[in-house]
Amino acid sequence: MESFIKKIHKSHQECSDCPSPKLIQQYFEDLLGLLFPEYSVQKIREEEDVKSRLENLQAQLSNILTRNIHLHSGDGEKLAKRFFVDLEKVFDWINQDVDAMFAGDPAAKSRTEILRSYPGFYAIAAYRIAHLLLQLGIKLIPRMITEFAHSRTGIDIHPGATIGQYFCIDHGTGVVIGETTVIGNHVKIYQGVTLGALSVDKADADIKRHPTIEDNVVIYAGATILGGKTTIGKNSVIGGNVWLTKSVLPGSKVYYQTQMHHEEGTVTDVYVFKNDIDELSH
Repeated sequence: MESFIKKIHKSHQECSDCPSPKLIQQYFEDLLGLLFPEYSVQKIREEEDVKSRLENLQAQLSNILTRNIHLHSGDGEKLAKRFFVDLEKVFDWINQDVDAMFAGDPAAKSRTEILRSYPGFYAIAAYRIAHLLLQLGIKLIPRMITEFAHSRTGIDIHPGATIGQYFCIDHGTGVVIGETTVIGNHVKIYQGVTLGALSVDKADADIKRHPTIEDNVVIYAGATILGGKTTIGKNSVIGGNVWLTKSVLPGSKVYYQTQMHHEEGTVTDVYVFKNDIDELSH
């Protein structure tokens, strides 16, 4: 028992003074509730109260960063101020994402329904806020925010990913978007989609390992797209359960086609590739 006590004591002494996950989770929830009244417990009635809440949240972030200087290389107060200056753009982009989800889901009856109940909204909002923190050079906290959203929604978006405007995740469970993924504007993905790496070698940590998805692409459920050199061209449609490790031309349609086979036959499953040029030539 004595040795066990010593091991635990040593781990506590060696642990850095990082903010606890619960503190960061609560901070994110408070921030999200301020930005979107549909997510808040109580609506704010006076404009002055909005200003006061923003100043309070900025002071909280400043305090967190000042007490944890190992998580950044700047001045905690200045970083917090810059975060709230840039937050307006993030707020606008999240609203565009909500617009994309409303336009892209026939089952959505209102924006309020999306804000109050859609896991895609929650996960994307967490990503956009975390991504802004990461861009400011803040470590660990962005990952804590997106992993909290991951545990709540089943949607795993690394804060290092680059995602354009009007991004829509429908249903969402099981979606994985890796650290070096680049996604363009007006992209829609469904549940179970993986945008991942071909290699998990630690030596590849600093290179682009995840795919690029260009503008106006739709990726259906269960599709897996891997590799840093893999690009899905704009205006393409990737069907359900497709597995891709090579690039696809703009305007392509890729889908997985199963075929029946008998005991005496040797027919196997096939992938079908089409693009706009092919269709025009027939």
